[in-house]
Amino acid sequence: MQDFRVETFLTVCRTMNYTRAAKALNITQPAVSQHIAHLEKAYGARLFDYRGKRLTLTEAGELVRSTLSIMDHDERLLRERVAAAVSGARIDMSVGMTLTAGEYLVAAPLADYLAKRPDIRATVRSGGTRELLALLEAGEIDCAFVEGMFDRSAYECDVYQRERLVCVCAAEHVLTCGAYCIEDLLSEHLLVREPGSGTRAVLEHALAARNLSLEGFRQTSMVESLDVIKIFAARGLGIAFLYEAAVARELEAGSLRVVPLEGFRVEHDISFIRLKNSAFEAEFRRLFDEVR
Repeated sequence: MQDFRVETFLTVCRTMNYTRAAKALNITQPAVSQHIAHLEKAYGARLFDYRGKRLTLTEAGELVRSTLSIMDHDERLLRERVAAAVSGARIDMSVGMTLTAGEYLVAAPLADYLAKRPDIRATVRSGGTRELLALLEAGEIDCAFVEGMFDRSAYECDVYQRERLVCVCAAEHVLTCGAYCIEDLLSEHLLVREPGSGTRAVLEHALAARNLSLEGFRQTSMVESLDVIKIFAARGLGIAFLYEAAVARELEAGSLRVVPLEGFRVEHDISFIRLKNSAFEAEFRRLFDEVR
């Protein structure tokens, strides 16, 4: 069983503020300080430092956070599994999905898997890659399917599917005639997802490899909804870079067309991630194998 001071430590890691951690835990700030001091004494190292007025984790603190996060997550799952074994209740599983991964790739096979597993009570959380990574670190989701950039060494990770990022425009747009290079598109109005979106991060990374950026386009508009971006593009408002799976229906219907680009092929993995060294890795592997 986890020491109550571990919860304090992980809460401080999430908030990076002793006062906010105390409020979240409904304890006093001196109590938070005492809990952290106890852990620092136990591990023989400082876990937090201040840089100016900003609280940061030390190298030792990051190691402790990573390990205790996994232990905290596994203990929660263990309690749930034991309760299910005793009472016959269903097993809880929380899965995160970015928009493209969730709506266009994983939802259907996940539904089929859950239909075969009535013993599982699933919660599905949607969000950008950064948001889902934070939820995973906080133990609020058990695993996630993400399309964005992340540190692969920090997580257990499997490639679910490799997807191509394509530039799309309205069917009647002049860009549907002929072939272009990416620099030819800089005079266009670019429709782009919000910061933190996996699609945007992959696009920014690909542009940077050509010494380009979003700011190089004549105009950019941020649109958080993938469906709204597709509607805007189909109505001729601008162009957009989206995963091919996300626009398959529109391409088949003819409301959107792919802009043929020479020398700018962008592919990226849709990844299945979870915390490293979990005692429940076999359970997550079964889920991955079933929905792949």
